[in-house]
Amino acid sequence: AGVSLTYYTRLEQGLATNPSMQVLDALARALGLDEAERAHLQRLASVNDTKGKVRSGRTRLRPDLVTLLDAMPDVAAVALSPLQDIIAWNRLGHALLASHLAPSAPYGAEPPNKVAMMFTDAHARSLHREWEAEATLAVASLRFVSAGHVIEADLARLVGNLSVASEDFAQLWAAQPVALCTHGTKRYHHPVVGRLDLHFQILHLPGGDGHRLLLHHAEPGSSDEAALRLLASTTITE
Repeated sequence: AGVSLTYYTRLEQGLATNPSMQVLDALARALGLDEAERAHLQRLASVNDTKGKVRSGRTRLRPDLVTLLDAMPDVAAVALSPLQDIIAWNRLGHALLASHLAPSAPYGAEPPNKVAMMFTDAHARSLHREWEAEATLAVASLRFVSAGHVIEADLARLVGNLSVASEDFAQLWAAQPVALCTHGTKRYHHPVVGRLDLHFQILHLPGGDGHRLLLHHAEPGSSDEAALRLLASTTITE
Protein backbone atom coordinates (compact mmCIF):
# COMPACT_ATOMS: atom_id res chain seq x y z
CA ALA A 1 0.00 0.00 0.00
CA GLY A 2 2.99 2.31 0.25
CA VAL A 3 2.21 3.06 3.91
CA SER A 4 4.89 2.83 6.57
CA LEU A 5 4.60 0.07 9.14
CA THR A 6 4.58 2.64 11.94
CA TYR A 7 1.68 4.60 10.44
CA TYR A 8 -0.27 1.44 9.60
CA THR A 9 0.16 0.24 13.19
CA ARG A 10 -1.13 3.60 14.47
CA LEU A 11 -4.16 3.24 12.21
CA GLU A 12 -4.94 -0.24 13.54
CA GLN A 13 -4.56 0.96 17.13
CA GLY A 14 -6.81 3.97 16.57
CA LEU A 15 -4.01 6.43 17.28
CA ALA A 16 -4.02 7.98 13.80
CA THR A 17 -7.60 9.19 13.37
CA ASN A 18 -7.56 11.22 10.17
CA PRO A 19 -6.17 9.12 7.32
CA SER A 20 -6.35 10.74 3.91
CA MET A 21 -8.54 9.37 1.14
CA GLN A 22 -5.37 8.43 -0.74
CA VAL A 23 -4.20 6.27 2.18
CA LEU A 24 -7.62 4.61 2.46
CA ASP A 25 -7.67 3.88 -1.27
CA ALA A 26 -4.17 2.41 -1.08
CA LEU A 27 -5.13 0.18 1.83
CA ALA A 28 -8.32 -0.91 0.06
CA ARG A 29 -6.35 -1.90 -3.04
CA ALA A 30 -3.72 -3.77 -1.03
CA LEU A 31 -6.39 -5.66 0.95
CA GLY A 32 -8.41 -6.47 -2.17
CA LEU A 33 -11.60 -4.92 -0.80
CA ASP A 34 -14.74 -4.99 -2.90
CA GLU A 35 -16.99 -1.96 -3.38
CA ALA A 36 -19.06 -2.49 -0.23
CA GLU A 37 -15.98 -3.18 1.91
CA ARG A 38 -14.26 -0.07 0.53
CA ALA A 39 -17.31 2.05 1.37
CA HIS A 40 -17.38 0.54 4.85
CA LEU A 41 -13.72 1.41 5.39
CA GLN A 42 -14.29 5.01 4.31
CA ARG A 43 -17.30 5.40 6.60
CA LEU A 44 -15.42 3.99 9.58
CA ALA A 45 -12.55 6.38 8.97
CA SER A 46 -14.82 9.43 8.70
CA VAL A 47 -16.84 8.92 11.90
CA ASN A 48 -15.06 9.88 15.11
CA ASP A 49 -17.91 10.84 17.43
CA THR A 50 -21.51 9.99 18.29
CA LYS A 51 -23.14 13.01 16.64
CA GLY A 52 -26.17 11.93 14.63
CA LYS A 53 -25.93 8.30 15.73
CA VAL A 54 -29.03 6.41 16.76
CA ARG A 55 -29.42 4.90 20.19
CA SER A 56 -30.71 1.35 20.35
CA GLY A 57 -34.35 0.88 21.36
CA ARG A 58 -35.16 4.58 21.23
CA THR A 59 -36.04 4.99 17.60
CA ARG A 60 -39.57 5.14 16.29
CA LEU A 61 -40.85 5.31 12.74
CA ARG A 62 -42.78 8.45 11.88
CA PRO A 63 -46.54 7.86 12.20
CA ASP A 64 -47.13 8.78 8.57
CA LEU A 65 -44.67 6.08 7.47
CA VAL A 66 -46.45 3.51 9.63
CA THR A 67 -49.65 4.53 7.84
CA LEU A 68 -47.86 4.11 4.50
CA LEU A 69 -46.87 0.54 5.37
CA ASP A 70 -50.49 -0.26 6.24
CA ALA A 71 -51.57 1.14 2.85
CA MET A 72 -49.57 -1.55 1.03
CA PRO A 73 -51.61 -4.71 1.78
CA ASP A 74 -50.06 -6.77 -1.05
CA VAL A 75 -46.46 -6.01 0.01
CA ALA A 76 -44.89 -7.60 3.09
CA ALA A 77 -43.15 -4.61 4.65
CA VAL A 78 -41.05 -4.06 7.76
CA ALA A 79 -39.08 -1.02 8.92
CA LEU A 80 -35.60 -1.54 10.36
CA SER A 81 -33.37 0.61 12.53
CA PRO A 82 -29.61 0.73 11.81
CA LEU A 83 -29.18 -1.90 14.55
CA GLN A 84 -31.70 -4.13 12.72
CA ASP A 85 -34.44 -3.62 15.28
CA ILE A 86 -37.87 -4.12 13.68
CA ILE A 87 -39.55 -0.82 14.50
CA ALA A 88 -42.70 -1.21 12.36
CA TRP A 89 -44.43 -3.66 10.04
CA ASN A 90 -47.67 -4.00 8.18
CA ARG A 91 -50.00 -6.96 8.67
CA LEU A 92 -48.50 -8.97 5.82
CA GLY A 93 -44.95 -8.28 6.99
CA HIS A 94 -45.89 -9.52 10.43
CA ALA A 95 -47.60 -12.62 9.00
CA LEU A 96 -44.61 -13.43 6.79
CA LEU A 97 -41.73 -12.96 9.23
CA ALA A 98 -43.02 -13.20 12.78
CA SER A 99 -46.60 -14.39 13.14
CA HIS A 100 -45.60 -15.98 16.46
CA LEU A 101 -44.95 -12.52 17.93
CA ALA A 102 -47.59 -10.03 19.00
CA PRO A 103 -48.55 -7.50 16.30
CA SER A 104 -47.55 -4.74 18.75
CA ALA A 105 -44.00 -6.10 19.24
CA PRO A 106 -42.17 -3.42 17.15
CA TYR A 107 -43.79 -0.59 19.08
CA GLY A 108 -42.77 -1.53 22.61
CA ALA A 109 -39.70 -0.70 24.67
CA GLU A 110 -37.78 -3.74 23.37
CA PRO A 111 -38.55 -4.22 19.67
CA PRO A 112 -37.53 -7.55 18.11
CA ASN A 113 -34.15 -7.55 16.44
CA LYS A 114 -34.06 -9.15 13.00
CA VAL A 115 -30.49 -10.45 13.33
CA ALA A 116 -31.10 -11.84 16.82
CA MET A 117 -34.22 -13.62 15.56
CA MET A 118 -32.19 -15.19 12.76
CA PHE A 119 -29.87 -16.88 15.27
CA THR A 120 -31.90 -17.37 18.45
CA ASP A 121 -35.55 -17.69 17.39
CA ALA A 122 -36.44 -21.20 16.20
CA HIS A 123 -39.48 -19.97 14.25
CA ALA A 124 -37.51 -17.28 12.41
CA ARG A 125 -34.63 -19.65 11.70
CA SER A 126 -36.92 -22.30 10.24
CA LEU A 127 -38.43 -19.81 7.78
CA HIS A 128 -35.30 -19.73 5.62
CA ARG A 129 -34.63 -22.57 3.19
CA GLU A 130 -31.12 -21.14 2.69
CA TRP A 131 -30.39 -20.26 6.28
CA GLU A 132 -26.59 -20.20 6.05
CA ALA A 133 -26.59 -17.67 3.19
CA GLU A 134 -29.23 -15.54 4.89
CA ALA A 135 -27.37 -15.61 8.20
CA THR A 136 -24.13 -14.49 6.57
CA LEU A 137 -25.95 -11.70 4.74
CA ALA A 138 -27.65 -10.56 7.96
CA VAL A 139 -24.32 -10.27 9.80
CA ALA A 140 -22.59 -8.59 6.85
CA SER A 141 -25.44 -6.08 6.49
CA LEU A 142 -25.44 -5.32 10.23
CA ARG A 143 -21.73 -4.52 10.10
CA PHE A 144 -22.17 -2.25 7.07
CA VAL A 145 -25.29 -0.34 8.12
CA SER A 146 -24.39 0.11 11.79
CA ALA A 147 -21.11 1.89 10.97
CA GLY A 148 -21.70 5.61 11.31
CA HIS A 149 -25.28 5.24 12.53
CA VAL A 150 -25.19 3.28 15.80
CA ILE A 151 -23.71 4.16 19.19
CA GLU A 152 -20.72 1.86 19.61
CA ALA A 153 -21.81 0.65 23.04
CA ASP A 154 -25.20 -0.42 21.66
CA LEU A 155 -23.62 -2.39 18.83
CA ALA A 156 -21.15 -3.98 21.27
CA ARG A 157 -24.03 -4.98 23.55
CA LEU A 158 -25.95 -6.64 20.72
CA VAL A 159 -22.86 -8.40 19.36
CA GLY A 160 -21.81 -9.54 22.84
CA ASN A 161 -25.21 -10.94 23.72
CA LEU A 162 -25.54 -12.76 20.41
CA SER A 163 -22.00 -14.11 20.56
CA VAL A 164 -22.83 -15.72 23.90
CA ALA A 165 -26.23 -16.98 22.74
CA SER A 166 -25.15 -18.32 19.34
CA GLU A 167 -21.88 -19.92 18.31
CA ASP A 168 -22.95 -19.52 14.68
CA PHE A 169 -23.23 -15.77 15.12
CA ALA A 170 -19.91 -15.55 16.98
CA GLN A 171 -18.09 -17.32 14.16
CA LEU A 172 -19.69 -15.20 11.44
CA TRP A 173 -19.03 -11.92 13.24
CA ALA A 174 -15.39 -12.90 13.77
CA ALA A 175 -15.06 -13.50 10.02
CA GLN A 176 -15.95 -9.80 9.51
CA PRO A 177 -18.15 -10.05 6.40
CA VAL A 178 -19.37 -6.72 4.98
CA ALA A 179 -22.17 -6.36 2.45
CA LEU A 180 -24.55 -3.69 1.22
CA CYS A 181 -27.83 -5.58 0.87
CA THR A 182 -30.23 -3.81 -1.51
CA HIS A 183 -32.27 -6.39 -3.43
CA GLY A 184 -32.52 -10.04 -4.33
CA THR A 185 -34.62 -13.12 -3.66
CA LYS A 186 -35.47 -14.70 -0.33
CA ARG A 187 -36.53 -18.34 -0.21
CA TYR A 188 -38.87 -19.12 2.63
CA HIS A 189 -40.69 -22.16 3.93
CA HIS A 190 -43.71 -20.62 5.63
CA PRO A 191 -45.73 -22.67 8.14
CA VAL A 192 -49.02 -21.50 6.58
CA VAL A 193 -48.39 -21.40 2.81
CA GLY A 194 -45.27 -23.55 2.36
CA ARG A 195 -42.49 -22.74 -0.13
CA LEU A 196 -42.38 -19.08 -1.01
CA ASP A 197 -39.82 -17.31 -3.21
CA LEU A 198 -40.10 -13.53 -2.89
CA HIS A 199 -38.22 -10.62 -4.40
CA PHE A 200 -37.07 -8.06 -1.87
CA GLN A 201 -35.96 -4.45 -2.02
CA ILE A 202 -34.27 -2.36 0.67
CA LEU A 203 -35.23 1.31 0.58
CA HIS A 204 -33.25 3.81 2.65
CA LEU A 205 -35.48 6.41 4.25
CA PRO A 206 -34.80 10.15 3.90
CA GLY A 207 -32.66 11.67 6.61
CA GLY A 208 -29.51 9.59 6.18
CA ASP A 209 -29.88 8.00 9.62
CA GLY A 210 -29.72 4.37 8.47
CA HIS A 211 -33.42 3.57 8.79
CA ARG A 212 -34.68 1.32 5.99
CA LEU A 213 -37.76 -0.41 4.64
CA LEU A 214 -37.58 -4.09 3.73
CA LEU A 215 -40.24 -4.84 1.12
CA HIS A 216 -41.20 -8.27 -0.23
CA HIS A 217 -43.23 -8.93 -3.37
CA ALA A 218 -43.92 -11.93 -5.58
CA GLU A 219 -43.47 -12.47 -9.31
CA PRO A 220 -46.78 -11.50 -10.99
CA GLY A 221 -48.82 -14.51 -12.09
CA SER A 222 -46.64 -16.98 -10.18
CA SER A 223 -47.60 -19.57 -7.62
CA ASP A 224 -45.65 -17.44 -5.14
CA GLU A 225 -48.03 -14.54 -5.79
CA ALA A 226 -50.99 -16.82 -5.15
CA ALA A 227 -49.40 -18.03 -1.91
CA LEU A 228 -48.64 -14.47 -0.79
CA ARG A 229 -52.24 -13.46 -1.49
CA LEU A 230 -53.41 -16.44 0.53
CA LEU A 231 -51.20 -15.38 3.41
CA ALA A 232 -52.52 -11.82 3.13
CA SER A 233 -56.07 -13.13 3.34
CA THR A 234 -55.31 -14.61 6.76
CA THR A 235 -54.54 -11.12 8.08
CA ILE A 236 -57.92 -9.63 7.20
CA THR A 237 -59.94 -8.78 10.27
CA GLU A 238 -63.51 -7.68 10.64
